[in-house]
Amino acid sequence: MKSSKNKIGKILIDNNTYIMLLLLLIICAIISPDFFTVQNITNLLRQYSGTIIVCMGMLYVILTGGIDLSVGSILALGSVMVAYALTTKELGMIGAILLPLVCGLICGAVTGFFVAFTNMAPFVASLAMMTIARGVAYVVSNGQPVQTPANTIGRLGVAKLGGVLPWLAILALVVVVIFFFILRYTAFGRIVIAIGSNETSVRLAGIPTKYYKLSVYAISGLCSGLAGIIASSRTAIGTPIIGEGLELDAIAACVIGGASLNGGGGSVLKTVVGVFVLAFISNIMNLLAVPAYPQDIIKGVIIVLSVLLQEFTTRKSETI
Repeated sequence: MKSSKNKIGKILIDNNTYIMLLLLLIICAIISPDFFTVQNITNLLRQYSGTIIVCMGMLYVILTGGIDLSVGSILALGSVMVAYALTTKELGMIGAILLPLVCGLICGAVTGFFVAFTNMAPFVASLAMMTIARGVAYVVSNGQPVQTPANTIGRLGVAKLGGVLPWLAILALVVVVIFFFILRYTAFGRIVIAIGSNETSVRLAGIPTKYYKLSVYAISGLCSGLAGIIASSRTAIGTPIIGEGLELDAIAACVIGGASLNGGGGSVLKTVVGVFVLAFISNIMNLLAVPAYPQDIIKGVIIVLSVLLQEFTTRKSETI
């Protein structure tokens, strides 16, 4: 009997993130009749597709025990770069898409280099890149929004499969599947997790941990660059002010999804759930016309409670 209770308790603890999302869905549906409308769900998928992609890169960084504060700024840089490239028309559509991806990759790789090869604290290295990337975005755009030409990247932002499912959501799903596969079924994923669990042991086993650490920051930068393209496709502009505070939301989503900031623990699927937890909280407050400043307070309290719940259930699972 006791063994059966322990099994049920462990199942509930292991799936607490999904239970949290389910309860939130029920509450939102009860509070607002507009929540489960096709239009609202479609808008949510479009709005948070870029955030999901950013969180995939952030998760890999957190798994190694690091942190990346530059994701919002790199997103803004990517947004400006794709808009600027489309405006000049010199690179063409393919070149305009590749430019922000390359910029994001380079920014992430530079951060990763300082973290891995100079032992600079991830907080400091990514904070410096956050300032630099945002500054470059302001320089390129002259501090003004850059309008994208008609019938270019903006078509992706409004396109829907079957007239319902946004293509941006499909793109995010493809990225999630790729990251899930890499983390679950490849040596790279296992080594990334192992570095966060015990980097010294991994290094003594002859694995070049520095290159793996550099690579996860490069991947994070690449994801942020892609999210910048998505942001421009949604708004039809590139702007240096977009993505402010995104790094905090990305970290919160990973932690709500059960990722450990000490490294070595985290889940791709639960991170996606963490994004939707934050998305539903913001969405229901908008539907209820809650003013912006109280929204920040309520959102912060809910994030703290969610993280405390994760910490409590993690400790509880260790005793079962």
